[in-house]
Amino acid sequence: MDEALLRSLTPSVLGILVRRGADFAAAEDAVQDALVEAVRVWPAEQPRDPKGWLVTVAWRKFLDATRADTARRRREDLVDEEPPSGPATGVDDTLQLYFLCAHPSLTPSSAVALTLRAVGGLTTRQIAQAYLVPEATMAQRISRAKRTVAGVRFDRPGDVATVLRVLYLVFNEGYSGDVDLAAEAVRLTRQLATVIDHPEVAGLLALMLLHHARRDSRTAPDGSLVPLAEQDRGRWDTGLITEGVEILQAALARDRLGEYQAQAAIAALHADAPTAEETDWVQIVEWYDELARLTDSPVVRLNRAVALGEADGPRAGIAALAALPDSLPRHAAAAAYLHERAGEPATAARLYAEAARKASNLAERDYLTRQAARLNTRRIH
Repeated sequence: MDEALLRSLTPSVLGILVRRGADFAAAEDAVQDALVEAVRVWPAEQPRDPKGWLVTVAWRKFLDATRADTARRRREDLVDEEPPSGPATGVDDTLQLYFLCAHPSLTPSSAVALTLRAVGGLTTRQIAQAYLVPEATMAQRISRAKRTVAGVRFDRPGDVATVLRVLYLVFNEGYSGDVDLAAEAVRLTRQLATVIDHPEVAGLLALMLLHHARRDSRTAPDGSLVPLAEQDRGRWDTGLITEGVEILQAALARDRLGEYQAQAAIAALHADAPTAEETDWVQIVEWYDELARLTDSPVVRLNRAVALGEADGPRAGIAALAALPDSLPRHAAAAAYLHERAGEPATAARLYAEAARKASNLAERDYLTRQAARLNTRRIH
């Protein structure tokens, strides 16, 4: 197969989709899917009109994605912006689709990626960022998952753990700002909790509620990001916090600890502190130790390093951070914060600027840029 030909045709195919009415991001996703399909099909039989083939396949994939997105948005329009408290009534087809996409014939990671793309409506780029892998790798993974389930009878739905992972990632994407899916994820997790009695389902619901309680305080009126320590805690939704804590306590009492319960316990400790200065950082570090034991996640260890810097001083946090790869998302931002607290404004300003260049969304980039400018201005004066 002529890979150089594929690369040379990509810009023109992308341009054709945009001229036909596709927005650029959606067109990019569709063209990537078409390229992956070409890699699979062309070695056996390359089409006589490669460009026409790519345009046809890419346009079909764009239409499929648009229909799926329209259906998802129609489902979201049926719910209020804020999820109601209390048990959910009934289970709709969206949750069933989550289980069907988590098919046993797929690996858990492929099932999550496919569900996020087909049902959750996230772009390939957003899913790749959630998984910490290159976008091209994720595009291939999703395409392989589509091929695997093509023509398969969906009479064996996937397991709860995979569905929880999907709901967790959908909530995080909605919570971080690019796509507003947080309320939908809470709604579906409430439904799941009514039909499955499992401590990790309860743990995930508690975690979502505790984070969602802070939603209104996370941004200023101009849209700029407000970090946790600077948020107006009077704007936190005490009803959601109370509900989340009660659900978490009931789950922990069953003595079957999982990662979502551990994360919810950390969120509850933040919610319980009247001020940022009164946060029980020692206990938060202990919960991060439990979470690291459960997940062995480098992102968890990064968050633990920041918490350790609060509990034992910034030098302890910097030392813990030094043991982690600096390629981790928000590594530079965490290092900048700890170095500023350690009294090293020049290093902190440089790291804030580096973190801003790597930021995945505009609000985060603007916040980090302002932090770098603040420290540089202070040094000048």
